[in-house]
Amino acid sequence: MGVTASGTSGVRFEMPDSALADTVLERLTATYAAAADPRRAASMQAYMKDIAPFLGLTTPERRALSRVVVDGTPRPGEADCTALALRCWQLPEREYQYFAVDYLRRHVKRLSSGFLPVARHLVSTVSWWDTVDLLACHVVGGLVTADPALKADMDAWIEDDDLWVARTALLHQLRYKDATDTERLFAYCLCRSGHPDFFIRKAIGWCLREYAKTDPDAVRGFVAQQRGRLSPLSVREALKNIGP
Repeated sequence: MGVTASGTSGVRFEMPDSALADTVLERLTATYAAAADPRRAASMQAYMKDIAPFLGLTTPERRALSRVVVDGTPRPGEADCTALALRCWQLPEREYQYFAVDYLRRHVKRLSSGFLPVARHLVSTVSWWDTVDLLACHVVGGLVTADPALKADMDAWIEDDDLWVARTALLHQLRYKDATDTERLFAYCLCRSGHPDFFIRKAIGWCLREYAKTDPDAVRGFVAQQRGRLSPLSVREALKNIGP
């Protein structure tokens, strides 16, 4: 079964066969649907700017239900993760995509660098910060840590016309702390410093603010040197916890 990525990549994925994905999806759709709350769903959809319909599950409730869904299932392989994620992305309600993100985060060490095109598809399809940011920090970031050759892909992503792909490149090092490639981080911030969109400018400030927890002097110095190129929003976010 083919899945065509939307956005700029134009990649076509063949859905892997996966008995595990079949089992999990059957359990997942039955369990989530039974707990749906239409009134809450309407307010959640409005809060998320109508990016997708919702079932109306709170995060604690959804994660408790997810534990029931996966209870007793075996550890997945990469093909299982791919099939499950792509199939969740085909379902309309947003909670199914949240399930897929949590599942990928839990099993990211079972994914190879070959999963990166699938991650890009997820980032660039039904895109909003609620899924993109977690995929960036916990899935794409994990893939790059495991295979540093993927830094070249991040160098391409930062220049992508799809703002969510570029945001992912900015945020993929968010949890790296001392392992952060500082030169690349600062270069990425400068590369997109003139971007007009809020989500890029906010991401620049966020990744700098996070790295400031590890090396505040480096961030303070970078912002002082490049203040004229960074947006006020990016500067404010970067210095939020460390001052000028």
